[in-house]
Formats: sequence, structure tokens, C-alpha cells
Amino acid sequence: MPASPIRKLTPFADKAKQEGKKVYHLNIGQPDIETPEGMLNAVKNIDFDIWAYTPSEGTLSYRKKLTEYYNKLGYNIDAGNIIVTTGGSEAITIAMMTCLDPGDEVIIPEPFYANYNGFASQSDVVVKPILAFIENDFALPPIAEFEKLITDKTRAIIICSPNNPTGYLYTREELEALKTLCLKYDLFLFCDEAYREFCYDGREFISPMHLEGLDEHVIVMDTVSKRYSACGARLGCLITKNKNVWNTALKFAQARLSPGMVEQIAGEAAVDTPDEYFTKVNKEYTSRRNTLVKALNNIEGVYCPNPGGAFYVVAKLPIDNADKFCQWLLEEFSYNNQTVMLAPATGFYSSANTGLNEVRFAYVLNNDDLKTAIVCLEEALKAYPGRTIHSEQLAAGK
Repeated sequence: MPASPIRKLTPFADKAKQEGKKVYHLNIGQPDIETPEGMLNAVKNIDFDIWAYTPSEGTLSYRKKLTEYYNKLGYNIDAGNIIVTTGGSEAITIAMMTCLDPGDEVIIPEPFYANYNGFASQSDVVVKPILAFIENDFALPPIAEFEKLITDKTRAIIICSPNNPTGYLYTREELEALKTLCLKYDLFLFCDEAYREFCYDGREFISPMHLEGLDEHVIVMDTVSKRYSACGARLGCLITKNKNVWNTALKFAQARLSPGMVEQIAGEAAVDTPDEYFTKVNKEYTSRRNTLVKALNNIEGVYCPNPGGAFYVVAKLPIDNADKFCQWLLEEFSYNNQTVMLAPATGFYSSANTGLNEVRFAYVLNNDDLKTAIVCLEEALKAYPGRTIHSEQLAAGK
């Protein structure tokens, strides 16, 4: 079971704080945006006599309410296509256990959400990674590269769009290419859509649910965590129009009894969140992205793509080892008694010796804090013993 690259350095951050350092947390996607008032009020105003089990697939009232949200997006589903889960994490694990037997293979473009490795480990599923490159801004690898990995054990492809950790937003053309591949080899297409609301610069969000002829293959895995800044609610869902998949997934849902009652009450209220909330949040994240990407690319030896969505970037730094560097930031470095906590990108890859000079940033802090954090990073890169590029090298074009 692999350690989380997002959380494994927490003991070092805790120790730094005990020593009096201020730590800027850019390691984890915990938004500082306020949860919608309607969602909070629904919890405050709860009135029941018995805190009871709910149906294993989730309450009918919540699932019906969710169909309003998804059908507004053009998914054309009903309550019978939804299973409510304990966070997006459970949606992913149930999808894996439903569609893949032990030893079966799933292809995932990397870098990918680190916990896919953990969920695959729990399910005895084999991850077959396919490299996306920072030099290409982490675009979908060519379909020919996918075909090289397909064996008689291949059952599914997982994508996350907009992507965690890169922020890359898949295009319609890329999804159409995946559709053709899935139909050709009879594969499931799992789509993690946790960051659907966070698309920037007027770019269009396309879901596999929008593609004709793919209904039996698509499984959407979703969560309220990021959309409503409600990570602690642990409320998500699995969506599929494939009835065999739904019926099997329900068995796993029954095995864990039910999703939380209070969370679903809050989730039902969340669907009525006004569009202005998302407009404001999108504007704020766009501003933060612009601040972070510009500041990073202004640092000597750093390259950071400009992502189309989510609230993450992966940047290449002039360092020898991301894990060592991120730990060093917390253990040995401070600038004005401040430091930065980052997530080493190695944990977002499954291939060995990849992402060694890359880190993930979550731009979940306000612009002023982001600017201060990047000043700390710039000073850290000057002082880091494992720095791999120097001014004289840059001047010589090396």
C-alpha cells in the first residue's frame, strides 16, 4: 500500500510549526473558499428523532435532486443511474471492484491522482501507467501508445478531467479518441469529475457522458468535496447507465450498509446553490492560477504549464529529488521564519524514477499568501544543496 504524497510529510510540517515556523500549505486540495450557506443551513436546521440508516444506494430524494444538477449539464440520467457514496474515494473503489477482477489491468495517464494507486492496491488491480509529459503540458498521450499497453487483462481506462494533479482539461477530440478505443476493445471508461466546475479562460468541459454510443462503457465518479468546498462531508456518487454495472456496484454499497444521512441532507440543499457562487469561485481561482503560474515561471530554472482547470499545477524545479527537497523545506529551511509545504510529484506517478524534479502545487490560498509562499520557494531554491541548475549554466545555454 503506497504512502500518500499529499499527507506523508505531515509529521515534518507539524514539527516545523512546533518550532514556530509559519507553513504555507500548497500540498493538499483543501479549499479556503466558504461552503455555500444553503448547505450549512441545511445541517444547522436538521430536525429528526432517529439518526437512521439510509438506503444503500442513497436516499431517493437526494438522488432525484442530483439528477436536476446532472441533467442541467446534459447527462440525461435518472435516479436509477446513481449510487451515493462516502466521498469520491468510495465511488472509485466501488467502480474498480465492480468492473475489475483481481489481476485485471487499468490504464491511467500519469501523473494521476495518487490514491488511484492505493485504491488499485486494495482491489488487487494492476495499474498500467501511460506517460503524459510536462513538455507537452500533460496532454493526453497518443492513442497508439494506449494500444501498446492493451492485453487480454485490460478492462478499463481512468481519466480525471480537469486533472488532478496537472490541471489539464481534456478536449472533445481527445475524449472522442478514447471513445473509439473503448468501443474497439470493449473497455470501461472511468471519469473522475471532481473538478468539473473549475474550467478557466472560457474552455469547455466535456464529459464522456456527452459522447454518443458510449453509455454502456462510462462510469462517472464524483464528489461534493471540491465543488462546494465541503471536503469533510465525505459525500460523492457513482453514475452509470449500464444496469449490470449498477446492480453489481449496489452489492458493494450494501456491504458497507449506507452513506451518511446528514451528509445527504446537506448535499440535497447544495444542488440549489446559485450560479453566482460558482462564478465568483471560478474568478477567484483563475486569479490565483495566474498569480502562481506567472510567479513560478519567473523563477530561474522553473517551468510550469498554464492549466485549463482544477486548482493544481505540476511544475518542474531545478532540484535533484522532489521527495528530498519537500522534506528539506520543512526540516531545514526557513525564510523570515516561514516555509512551504508541497507534494512531491513522484507519488503521482506509477512508473519508476519519474517526476523526480516535479512538485504539485495546490493554489488553495489567497493571492497574497501565494505570493509570499513563492518568495519562500525562490529563496529555498537558491539555498537548496541539491539544486541542479545555476546561473552560469543558464547563461551558457546548458
